[in-house]
Amino acid sequence: MNKYLRQLFTAVVALFVILGLSSTIIMAVRANALNNDPRNARSLYHQLGAYRGAILASDGTVMAKSEPVNDAFKYLRTYSNGPLYAPVTGFFSINQTADRGLEASRSMLLNGEADSLIWQRAKAMLTGTTNQGASIETSIDPKLQQVAYDQLGTRDGAAVAIEVNTGRILAMVSTPSYDPNKLATHDAKAASQAYNELSAGQNSPLINRATSQLYPPGSTFKTIVASAALETGDYQTDTKIPAGSSYTLPGTATQLPNDEAQGDGVNGQISLQEAVAWSSNTAFAQLGVKLGASKVSDMATKLGFGSTITIDGTESTGTPMTATASTFPSDPTDDKLALASIGQGDTTATPLQMAMVAQAIANNGKLMQPTLVDRVRAADLTVLSQTKPQTMANAFSKDSADKLTTMMESVVTEANPQLAIDGIKVAAKTGTAQIGTDNSAIDGWVIGFAPADNPQIAVAVLVHNTDVHGSLAAGPIMRAMMQEALQQ
Repeated sequence: MNKYLRQLFTAVVALFVILGLSSTIIMAVRANALNNDPRNARSLYHQLGAYRGAILASDGTVMAKSEPVNDAFKYLRTYSNGPLYAPVTGFFSINQTADRGLEASRSMLLNGEADSLIWQRAKAMLTGTTNQGASIETSIDPKLQQVAYDQLGTRDGAAVAIEVNTGRILAMVSTPSYDPNKLATHDAKAASQAYNELSAGQNSPLINRATSQLYPPGSTFKTIVASAALETGDYQTDTKIPAGSSYTLPGTATQLPNDEAQGDGVNGQISLQEAVAWSSNTAFAQLGVKLGASKVSDMATKLGFGSTITIDGTESTGTPMTATASTFPSDPTDDKLALASIGQGDTTATPLQMAMVAQAIANNGKLMQPTLVDRVRAADLTVLSQTKPQTMANAFSKDSADKLTTMMESVVTEANPQLAIDGIKVAAKTGTAQIGTDNSAIDGWVIGFAPADNPQIAVAVLVHNTDVHGSLAAGPIMRAMMQEALQQ
């Protein structure tokens, strides 16, 4: 009898072990996959039925919140001024997984499921109250965001503003934009139709042009070549470098001209400062070749090129928000290096990346980690986390930064006085990148910072597929953003 009891006991224990292992696999190993499975109706109801935390601007303006509704899902996600903040918030939808913006990067905190909220969940369970997600307080300045959005208008483009000393993103605008409310509706058919319409084509409004689209940066890239030159110790602002009215790309018959006659220099020579001020293509193409691909590439890398940049979040909080890696060609031939050195050819960048370049110059060569979230609060207003400034790289010396600042000031005082602001010194670099068939269109750029003698804000603006120079397409937008930021 004892033998049979032992066998029965062993069998029961084995079954419990199998049950425990299968439960562990389902609850832990495959939890995320099962939760994200679109066939999992229970997960869908659980997510939409949760009181999701609010997303707030720096002044407390509500960008996204959950409101009670009388349907099976209990709460509806709503977005105030949705198109204005869409690149920041992303969207939370009944039939599309949150895959962008703070709705994705802070999803676990917003829905109350993050490990840091375990005590809040326990308290809600014990008291029988609704578990509430954390609120996300961002660095976005609503007035600055509005100015950038209004200035871009119906044009295809992006604008980014960064606080110089901290890396906090003060504005991040992408146009054309979209209304996340159309995706948040509990009408599944309407949400699907809206998503299909918004996601169609290469120019989808769902694409955050500030972080996820690459463009040739044009002459704004000359700031990187200039910094590489200054760091060698062989160049000063008044150092004469080869220029001329035209430059034959090495090994080719292709002629590279200047847009402005002042960029030609005198007797084939121009000072480094004048080359920056008048955006001399012939000077910077030759300077890039003289420095060599390694030096230019190394400086670009120090400033963030070649790496995906994490803006917000971790795997434990959701799907991190990242910026696509900007590119500089690897081991280019001299003709391609010449083009790459003026921001054409195989050089591409995101508007965020070029705002970071301006930020580093303004910050004595110190590149800061860009951030979008200032702090996270639990429903009881307890601060769960607070973002601290972090240095990504010391890209170049303060001496080089000071000289770059002087040269970028001359871009405004000499070549583009329309970018000046009364009583405020402005440092800038414009860019006009040729795109399309037969170079028939333009990506208009400007990067800059102000005040140049005490930098507070760094800005990058891109206007895609325009027909005028960057100084005219993007310049007024940067100026308006600086004016708004500095009058507060």
